Amino acid sequence: MAEWDAPWLAAAVQQLRRAHAAGRLPSALLIHEQRGTGGSALAQLAAQLALCRAATAPCGECRDCRLVRSGQHPDFIRVAPMEDSRLIRVEQIRDLREQLALTSHAGGASVALIAPADAMNANAANALLKTLEEPRAGVTLILLTSMPSALPATVVSRCQRLRVAVPERAAAIAWLEQRRGTGPWEAVLDVLGEAPFEALEIDAAEVARLQAETHAALAGLDAGTLDITRTAEAWGRAASLELRLACLENWLTSRIEEGMRPVRQPRELRSGAHSPAARSELNMTRLLRALDGLHELRRLRLSSINRPLALEVLLRELAQR
Repeated sequence: MAEWDAPWLAAAVQQLRRAHAAGRLPSALLIHEQRGTGGSALAQLAAQLALCRAATAPCGECRDCRLVRSGQHPDFIRVAPMEDSRLIRVEQIRDLREQLALTSHAGGASVALIAPADAMNANAANALLKTLEEPRAGVTLILLTSMPSALPATVVSRCQRLRVAVPERAAAIAWLEQRRGTGPWEAVLDVLGEAPFEALEIDAAEVARLQAETHAALAGLDAGTLDITRTAEAWGRAASLELRLACLENWLTSRIEEGMRPVRQPRELRSGAHSPAARSELNMTRLLRALDGLHELRRLRLSSINRPLALEVLLRELAQR
């Protein structure tokens, strides 16, 4: 099965195939996806369309197609944040420009993928403009992003935009079952969001276990029986921290959504001195504060932050709801 066989990608796949068949594969393509919905698969399809020399590209069998799939094609250049940074720096884009200015190794097309494109800092984005404005013949530049608004308008305006559809939950689960067999996919997508391509690469049983364990711990927090310090220490030191934080965010978001639903109350109760609405508002304030803290922890989790201590602060905030 091809990487782009997911049914919700069908319209985008046909758009790329038609453009290639008409000789109009764009020199600059911006793929806008929600994380994990298949943008990387479409980028690979675009690369194979550009580099495969078979009459019915992409054939999937030729040397070019195999090298693209393995990430070893000399004319398929990938640019990503450097290991010690979350940014794509101007030096990386300058190096890319120099490579794209040269004749390709095979004497044909060249493809470059920048992912995530929104990781480019301002100088890097500006350095890319010259290549976008004056691309060498045969160059296809692909920008993959979940946040096109983070890119300069001058960059976006020079790209043909391809939007990845967000799959319905049932379609995503059916596709995962076809690919990986039966599993706790509902629980996995509850944690990851509608990101089936991300779910495809992880241990589904472990994610479901983490979700159940997290919910049990939060029930203990509500009951006042959870050892907060010990739990925060265990979670903060574990390799599964990112998934644990995703479980927490999913739980918090659900509680906030529940709190925002209109509640029907008798008139005399709503106007009483001890109206439950006041308590709900207080709970909502704390939940939103906890959610902000969680987002900050997810942002800083790879830094030198004391993760167990940050988690303890977050759990104690939730315990006061």
